[in-house]
Amino acid sequence: MNFEGLDPGLGEYAPGLHGGLEPGLDSSMDPRLDPALLQGVELDPDALAVPVSESMHIVEGMYSELHSMAAEVGIPVTATHFDLQEELLWMGNHRGHASSFFGPTMGRYSSFQVHMTDDIRHIQSMDTGVLFLTKNNLKCLTRGGLIMFDYPMEEGANMHSLILTDNNTLLMGGLQNYVAELDLTTVQETQKFTVEVPGVAIMKQSNRFFFCGHTSGKVSLRDLRTFKMEHEFDAFSGSLSDFDVHGNLLAACGFSSRGLNGLSCDRFLMVYDLRMMRAITPMQVHVDPLFLRFIPTYTSRLAIISQTGQCQFCEPTGLASLADIFHVNTVGQLLMSFDVSSSKQALSFGDSGGCVHLWSSAPEVSFNSYSRETELALPCLVDSLPQLDWNHELMPLSLLPMPLTSTEPLLSDWPTSLITPSPRRAPLVDPEILRTMKTVGFIGYAPNPRTRPRNQVPYKIKDIELEYDSYNQVPESPIGRDEEPHLYMVPKKYRKVTIKYSKLGLEDFDFKHYNRTLFAGLEPHIPNAYCNCMIQVLYFLEPVRYLVQNHLCQKEFCLACELGFLFHMLDLSRGDPCQASNFLRAFRTIPEASALGLILADSDEQTGKARLGRLIQSWNRFILAQLHQETLEQEGPQAYRGASSSTLGSSGESVIGRLFGCEVENSSLCRCGKETVRSSLTLLFTMHYPEQRSPEEYDFAEILKKSICLEQSTQAWCDNCEKYQPTVQTRNIRCLPDVLVINCEVNSTKEAEFWKAQTELTESEEAEGASVFDLVVTVSHIQDARTGGNLVAHIKVGETYHQRKEGVTHQQWYLFNDFLIEPIDKAESAQFDVNWKVPAVLYYVKRNYNAKYDLRIKNPIDASVLLTEASLARKQRKSHATFIPLMVSEMPQAADLVGLDAEFVTLNQEEAELRSDGTKSTIKPSQMSVARITCVRGQGTNEGVPFIDDYISTQEQVVDYLTQYSGIKPGDLDAKISSKHLTTLKSTYLKLRFLIDTGVRFVGHGLQKDFRVINLMVPKEQVIDTVYLFHMPRKRMISLRFLAWYFLDLNIQSETHDSIEDARTALQLYRKYVELSHNGGQEEFRKVLKALYEKGRKLDWKVPDIDSADGQGSPKSTNH
Repeated sequence: MNFEGLDPGLGEYAPGLHGGLEPGLDSSMDPRLDPALLQGVELDPDALAVPVSESMHIVEGMYSELHSMAAEVGIPVTATHFDLQEELLWMGNHRGHASSFFGPTMGRYSSFQVHMTDDIRHIQSMDTGVLFLTKNNLKCLTRGGLIMFDYPMEEGANMHSLILTDNNTLLMGGLQNYVAELDLTTVQETQKFTVEVPGVAIMKQSNRFFFCGHTSGKVSLRDLRTFKMEHEFDAFSGSLSDFDVHGNLLAACGFSSRGLNGLSCDRFLMVYDLRMMRAITPMQVHVDPLFLRFIPTYTSRLAIISQTGQCQFCEPTGLASLADIFHVNTVGQLLMSFDVSSSKQALSFGDSGGCVHLWSSAPEVSFNSYSRETELALPCLVDSLPQLDWNHELMPLSLLPMPLTSTEPLLSDWPTSLITPSPRRAPLVDPEILRTMKTVGFIGYAPNPRTRPRNQVPYKIKDIELEYDSYNQVPESPIGRDEEPHLYMVPKKYRKVTIKYSKLGLEDFDFKHYNRTLFAGLEPHIPNAYCNCMIQVLYFLEPVRYLVQNHLCQKEFCLACELGFLFHMLDLSRGDPCQASNFLRAFRTIPEASALGLILADSDEQTGKARLGRLIQSWNRFILAQLHQETLEQEGPQAYRGASSSTLGSSGESVIGRLFGCEVENSSLCRCGKETVRSSLTLLFTMHYPEQRSPEEYDFAEILKKSICLEQSTQAWCDNCEKYQPTVQTRNIRCLPDVLVINCEVNSTKEAEFWKAQTELTESEEAEGASVFDLVVTVSHIQDARTGGNLVAHIKVGETYHQRKEGVTHQQWYLFNDFLIEPIDKAESAQFDVNWKVPAVLYYVKRNYNAKYDLRIKNPIDASVLLTEASLARKQRKSHATFIPLMVSEMPQAADLVGLDAEFVTLNQEEAELRSDGTKSTIKPSQMSVARITCVRGQGTNEGVPFIDDYISTQEQVVDYLTQYSGIKPGDLDAKISSKHLTTLKSTYLKLRFLIDTGVRFVGHGLQKDFRVINLMVPKEQVIDTVYLFHMPRKRMISLRFLAWYFLDLNIQSETHDSIEDARTALQLYRKYVELSHNGGQEEFRKVLKALYEKGRKLDWKVPDIDSADGQGSPKSTNH
């Protein structure tokens, strides 16, 4: 670009960005401008390059000059930049010197030399320091001027702009044939992207492209990953001065070629539509444009600034007006640089005379919305010593002034014998270990005598008694990383709870230690179990509990159905924890849940990377919408013949909509006067906190009201104007729902400060004619750096739940933390220490709201689920059938016997660690999925004949079919190639639920694990487990194969397992148990068991070969 003839005085400086253009004309600056620029601008004709007096009046919303500061007189200011982290304004000049000014008073903060000769062309602030770009050097310095790194570039480089692509990577471009990518972590160039000569002078970025401005007058659009050119706009025939991008618009200003007369400033701005990739009508302006910026507020208005100090505002698709021009008084100097603060309240201009002009729309201006505290130089403390508290236990004694008045030694002058390093010697090896040790090679092995704690060496320190466990953590702040970390403690009951597995699995884990109530907790070691607390919330809302238990549809994966099954388990449990495995399995298959980012990877859950507070609020919104949709859908032909349809399906009205739904009127008022009103249904509200004033100045009810009846300004389409216009959108409600759900959205320091002050969320006073709402749920995000954090719920459990579980009528608040359940005080539910306990979701209910709803469970599962059904497998034939379905006359009755066996496959292998003594410790058990379920008749003429033999289709990846133990082979569960009777898990689950509800007694071996993996809760009186029938206290459990050989002389499971054979064998063993018990009584049966254990020990619990002639036959064959 050639600027000859514009200002001959600039010719004495070295060529800069655009040929003869001064380097200060680099236009890569922050595009975020103040919305106040949209207002009329008041001209201050008396503004000079001197500080403004404190008595000067600044009209709110009008820009006026607040301060002018001369950094170095006569040296052009080539770059200005508002710090994005602190209240600092940076400037760099033509001689490579940088200065910073603090706050609106522009007090000098720091000043240092960046480069000895070259001008500073670009300044960019980061969290840790500030980047300064010169012609062939990039330097990063702290805000105080200490060098963090100095990156020289290759000879011939002529850099002009840089852009941060993420926290650790930047791109640098200039007048050469490449753009360099630099890794800020290693300060290494990672790659070079080749570009056309004469290079890239200006760079911008959107979510679709990199935009590169070239001195030839062109703007190219490049791919974000490969930097390849996708499109190109030929904006100006001469040269490009500046451009900016906002939404779907790109605007550029520059110079046109005038033949022999060189270049002249073009007063037409080129505007391009990025959707159609073509130019729209050029826009004429009244100033000679040098800098150009979009103002990204509720319009796409442009700010155009000339070199002489004129500034004009106009719409990119409208006409410019002379009334929208104001002038920066530079006392004859030319503007060389320009920037806007991120808060849009301040503008800065740098001129060729070395002055920086600060313009503001308010006297108390803030450069950023949330600036961190700037570290200022400490004042001299010689004459003003601070008050020291001698009694404070953490007060360092070195702060006490100690004048030396004599030659006596100081207390800190310890003798040499006391300050000589003396490392603590390793303790001697226990003699018992040496005595019992066996040496293999050079390694000794010995049993642990257990005289000392594992992996610990006794070390005498002062005993500290703490109310909680003795550890402190520095939390990851819920608000961000810019505030000072605080030491704090998370109370033990709020911490993440884990299950410790032994070789018996869960059997010897004491859940009662964590839950002494009769309510059921939920186990956490399942993928995506972060939502356990919200499942409990829905369960303790009485209408929701009845709704989902009455719901039954034909969809394979229906969250309402699965919640109904899970709530039925929670009803049956007497304090034992349940698993939400089937619900979460269905949840993982919902496409919307995956699209919303609600499906977590195992690594994110274990490492604590997930932002659980935001996640549970999104889950809350999703589950209400999903339940509303699923229960509103009209049912088609019933999947389960004769099953009564959901009450919602028949009525066409969703109870979720009646319970949570609120009709809102959304009113949009365009500035042309046209108002559009639309009605919609919303199921929850999100808290919106005031931006202008501190949230602490409001009470909770006031902010909640403003959040429900929301008013905000935004850009929206107006049919009357036929274009996007600034629109005021207002939301009004007709009446509040029965259950008011609130997402708290605590994402900043100001919002956290508001919650610190809230202590009366549960208080309510009844006014005449008003509905009273009571707080019944608070869900909090517990932030614990040690465990990665977790979610807990405080729930006010109603009278009906206590009546069913405990037979008493009262209400009580409880803390639900997975399987930990503990009564708490009402006040604790509404107290939030945001250092570690951040509110996420609140539920309010209208007093006595239950009276409106039908609270009766009509079990929709009937006998038709047991009748014949088609197989999912294409190759399955009736001749291959392995079972005979029940006839209507054979339908089971209460107390009938049913033999049951299930086979499983592994979805995820277990995670375990090897301890120092060689034993294995299970960290996370393997995740199993049921693959085959068999039920055989337990009485009648067809006793032992199976009536259910279902192979369960699965869509999840199977890592191990366990064929040796399950008999399941690859392909058996694939509908395309399987020859088995293949069904869905839901279909078979309903059959078992019907049998449980009927009251049959299941007979099997190891049924506890079977029911756990199937995800069923069966009352103990309906389970007959042969593993416990033939078991002596404190002795090992005996396998089904050994029992069958010993008592029935059957050789089963010789090669692989077959669930039909196992179920029949369990039935026969039960008949044998009944026979032995009735014939000889308990004493005789005890002798039989004793003989069983003696025989087992002799044979090492292995069944001998059938053909062996060693006399090791079973007792039954011996009697024969």
